[in-house]
Amino acid sequence: MKKWLKRFWANLFLRCPKTNKIRGINFKQTSRLFFPLLGLASLVWFLIRVIPKPSRAGYPCMRIAAPIASGFILYIGGLAMSVFAFKKARDRWARHKYIYMSLFILLGVVSSFLFVGSQHTDAMAKYYHEDYTPNEPIGVAHGIFPGRVVWDWNPDATNEKCSNSASKDDGWFMPQNNNIDVVDQMLSNVLQSLTGADDDKAAWDAVFHYNNKNRGKGDVGYVEGEVVYIKINATSSWGGNWNTKDLSIKKNNNYGIAESNPYLVLAVLRQLVNVVGVDPLDIYIGDPLKHVYKHAYDLWTAEFPDINVLDVSENRLGRHKIVPTKEPVMMYSDRGTVMHTGSWSNPNEGEPSVSDKYCQTAVNCDYLINIPTMKGHRRAGVTMFAKNHFGSHTRGNAVHLHGGLVDPTQDGKYTRFDRNIYRVQVDLLGHDMHYKKGLFYLMDALYAGSEATDPPRKFKMAPFNNDWCSSLFMSLDPIAIESVGFDFLRTEYNKDSKYPYPTMPGVDDYLHQAADSTEWPEGIVYDPEEDGTPIPSLGVHEHWNNSVDMQYTRNLGTGDGIELVKIMPSTGVAVEDASIKTFELYQNYPNPFNPSTTIRFDLDKPSKVRMDIYNMNGRLVKSYSEQFMDRGVQNLVWDGTFADGNLAPSGVYIYRMTAYDGIGTQSVAKQMVMLK
Repeated sequence: MKKWLKRFWANLFLRCPKTNKIRGINFKQTSRLFFPLLGLASLVWFLIRVIPKPSRAGYPCMRIAAPIASGFILYIGGLAMSVFAFKKARDRWARHKYIYMSLFILLGVVSSFLFVGSQHTDAMAKYYHEDYTPNEPIGVAHGIFPGRVVWDWNPDATNEKCSNSASKDDGWFMPQNNNIDVVDQMLSNVLQSLTGADDDKAAWDAVFHYNNKNRGKGDVGYVEGEVVYIKINATSSWGGNWNTKDLSIKKNNNYGIAESNPYLVLAVLRQLVNVVGVDPLDIYIGDPLKHVYKHAYDLWTAEFPDINVLDVSENRLGRHKIVPTKEPVMMYSDRGTVMHTGSWSNPNEGEPSVSDKYCQTAVNCDYLINIPTMKGHRRAGVTMFAKNHFGSHTRGNAVHLHGGLVDPTQDGKYTRFDRNIYRVQVDLLGHDMHYKKGLFYLMDALYAGSEATDPPRKFKMAPFNNDWCSSLFMSLDPIAIESVGFDFLRTEYNKDSKYPYPTMPGVDDYLHQAADSTEWPEGIVYDPEEDGTPIPSLGVHEHWNNSVDMQYTRNLGTGDGIELVKIMPSTGVAVEDASIKTFELYQNYPNPFNPSTTIRFDLDKPSKVRMDIYNMNGRLVKSYSEQFMDRGVQNLVWDGTFADGNLAPSGVYIYRMTAYDGIGTQSVAKQMVMLK
């Protein structure tokens, strides 16, 4: 050790070979000490923080320190073991015990690999976390019912057997895979539940009055001649994915990417024209950076031939080529300090990216309806309402905005995992074009997906249970609905999944900042109009209590955060609004238990009953299929096994009972503990 330290200090500085004078630091030499010093510091920090309070192990800083500390332990262990093994091998050589010598040499070689490999471990490699504190809302809730997000889930809206295969001529966007009658009803359900109205016309009128009053236009509804712009997500229609003759979709490797469902857009058109009374000539639909495929155009114009379908470059086939504004209208609040014109491999290249021109329709319209698809995202973590506006400007692509995301190049080279740093999504959500004109926020989760350019994927989490998401979400609070969507995405695509993008650190940082200005970075004032008026709180952000109950503070009656209203299949009745209590679910006994436990419940009337058991990650582990039961006290025994018959490990489990009495559906969940 003394010799090693002597050599280290002798080589610490770069010296002139002739004069031996110091001319700089030998960084190659000093870098050899960096990892052990960092590892030792991480280990000490981890032990000091976690030993007094073990729950701190889940903190973000501890999740960074833990892999570095464990790598340091491997480093020290490998070094000590290799030294020990080679000394023993030399001793056995001297004694002519060659078999033992060989074994010690083998041990030394393996230990050396452990020692060397640990030094080359990327201590700051991409990592994932689950440190989402539940039910601590921040920001100011918006809406007729503040913070309300309505979720309608109906598996009948989609085709479970959809293959989404080009070779089989079967895309998720085709008529056989979308039940427009169900989608129409789902849209009606969420509109009425969002506003508390008894019919669709009253619901729309309430929404228009709410929007106009907040914008200072007065307590008025829709006025004839006002323009409605529907911003869709047409991700896949980049070059090579469409036929130039008629803009039909090509059957190539990019076929069937998840994007805004044309049948949901059709349902919105039917409501606007047939219920609100908007002239089709006053409706514009498009994604300014993309084309609208033939199958979507034909579907919409078959019923409404006079609508205006926007296109990035075409003035034919019934499309209207977008007209950019003469001057930039979106001014990014980093003022060129973070985002640059960049490249796909380096966001820091090029000139500062300070502003964007927009489609003139977005500036001229009276109301905006943003319809994104709920998806994960390699660079942003998630893509919903905010990220959908990456396609609202008029440049050739959105690479210049990626510097404001958590992982701009999706390869971990330029990660921005910290909290309270500039997030471009806040500007996009807060600009007057999007925030003030935003009539409501409607999220398409019929065929939700794992990534912006991936096909839709079936969700494993409850209640979807390996089926399409088949859901619509609607809110008057842009932050509340993105927060709910984020909770779904981080649960489905968690750190153990194949697509863990939503669980990258810092993904929800933009929601914190959009909700509360105290979360803004030092030196950043979000003012995307550059008119001297910072954005207000855009809504309320909160994480649910768990992935089974999915309850927020307004559901629990403990705060002024989000209220998630759930509309169940087959009833169209919001769970929170169900007027008839159908059963009482009791705590299981014994609890804790091993190996079996009894779940007792009391039915007020004969009902169809289903019992599902989940682990704490929301994964279904056992299900007792729906069966009709008579009124009175009933018992169900769980034998502590999974669906495949294997014994469940120790841990906390959630049992959820759902009952339908012919009028309404009620669902209640409780926790139980298996302790071996």
